[in-house]
Amino acid sequence: MHDDNAPPDPIESLEPIELPAIEFESPGRFTVHNPASLPSDGPRAEPAPFILGTHQTLERFSQPDEARAHALALLQQAQHSLCIYSHDLEPWLYHHSSVQEACTRFLLASPRNQLRILLRDASRAVKEGHRLLSLSRRLPSNLHIRKLHPDYPSEELAFLLADDQGLLLLPELGQFAGYALYQDPARTRLRRTQFDQAWDTSITDADLRSFLL
Repeated sequence: MHDDNAPPDPIESLEPIELPAIEFESPGRFTVHNPASLPSDGPRAEPAPFILGTHQTLERFSQPDEARAHALALLQQAQHSLCIYSHDLEPWLYHHSSVQEACTRFLLASPRNQLRILLRDASRAVKEGHRLLSLSRRLPSNLHIRKLHPDYPSEELAFLLADDQGLLLLPELGQFAGYALYQDPARTRLRRTQFDQAWDTSITDADLRSFLL
């Protein structure tokens, strides 16, 4: 029923209404949270042609594929122990199917074989699903991952140790350049002592623990 006393219907304006601007920043800009930032495998990686415990020349590298070739050679030839001292488990170096395969074979070769990984920051590896973290869920008895204690003094570098002979070292974080040694017990022993001391004070990261459960 029409009410003559009712107020007239408001006239709908055809003019566009100007809304206040909304500040928005796409989370895609934060590549650390973006799984696509992890490198794809690409062609199958091949190990460097040097023998652990025999080759005495220091081998320098400056490209990611060269670094991975040396890492693979050390991982594939280790017989007893592997130690990785790392900032964030360098995905450009270690997040590769060939690395995962080499570590798997090493760990399954003997129940005494041990792979220990020390990280400064596990958040990226956890959020992006690093291959070695996934492997540690399958073989938790002899693959151990810990986080450096925040108060422990540590060098801003990364290295890989293979048995008591082999060493791959990245002297500057964020850089691809470094060197590999296949038969240098003295330097390897020095880095092993550094690793063991840091391991003794290391902690379990909450994010890492939840990922591995």
